Amino acid sequence: QVQLVESGGGLVQAGGSLSLSCAASGLPFSRFTMGWFRQAPGKDREFVAAITRSGGSTYYADSVKGRFTISRDNARNTVSLQMNSLKPDDTAVYYCAVARLGIPRPLARDEYDSWGQGTQVTVSS
Repeated sequence: QVQLVESGGGLVQAGGSLSLSCAASGLPFSRFTMGWFRQAPGKDREFVAAITRSGGSTYYADSVKGRFTISRDNARNTVSLQMNSLKPDDTAVYYCAVARLGIPRPLARDEYDSWGQGTQVTVSS
């Protein structure tokens, strides 16, 4: 059974930084592309970033490009999201997810199978 547990959320002022982490279990972690999504109140869950199996390729939403960095540690089965220069618009629940096999560039919500419970990020102005 796949388990994803996010941590590292919290309250931060605009311009600040936070680092999120997701610990995965129950799957051969290094075989899967991993992603981060977020969902703000009243909005759809949206793609934030993804990283391929070896970490060789990363993808970002335009809204976070240059501010967020996704990384992974296959030895520890973890994927991280470093968030810098945070803005109030970044306020959301952040989820990590496992992409379906065989999708070269998974950016859509329905291209992911397993999800964590989410961690709240709140950015005050």
